[in-house]
Amino acid sequence: MSGKDAGGLSLGAQLLQEMREDIIGGRLLPGTPLVEADLVKAYNASRNTIREALHQLDREGLATYVRHKGVMVRRLGLAEVRDLFLVRRTLELQAIRGSRPLREYQSDLMLDALEAAELAQSREDWRACGTHSLHFHRHIVGLLRSPLLDEFFANVAAQMRLLFSLAPDEEHFQRPWLERDREIHDLLSAGRPQEAAEAMASYLEDSENRLLDLLSSAKPL
Repeated sequence: MSGKDAGGLSLGAQLLQEMREDIIGGRLLPGTPLVEADLVKAYNASRNTIREALHQLDREGLATYVRHKGVMVRRLGLAEVRDLFLVRRTLELQAIRGSRPLREYQSDLMLDALEAAELAQSREDWRACGTHSLHFHRHIVGLLRSPLLDEFFANVAAQMRLLFSLAPDEEHFQRPWLERDREIHDLLSAGRPQEAAEAMASYLEDSENRLLDLLSSAKPL
């Protein structure tokens, strides 16, 4: 097996993408042990490739080494919430304020995420609903047309998923956001970026406050 895939990524980088998407999808939850032998089987990868991906997950703040327990998916705290939302405001509001009326493909990507979230909501699959909402916000950042920022924001989305997973009642936490995501899309589609930015700013403030309240009231593990 060669050291790179057809797209030029090293196997470690390819595996990192897969594991990051598994975190965004809620398949790897905070506190999940990342045991090399289990990961070799789950991802059909060599131990060296697994180690490379784990080192990068650690550098990205998605995994951490716990003494006597090994590597685990990271649990985030109040400081990380504030930092993540600082990043989200910087990127998402900049993307919206600098946007033009959405091109058809941009609108389609957002609508696909919204429709998938609505389907998940109808099935009461709140974890999937949150995942599709994160995809919607990745498409917002995609308006900046920067592959580097897209890659960076994938890490932000993964860390947001780790925070979502701490909610004891995921339905209560996720239910308010879908309608607000659609409002932001509709304002962008109508060529009203200032109103879309105001809606996004309010959205992010409310989301941050709910997560801060959640973590403040959580019992220590």
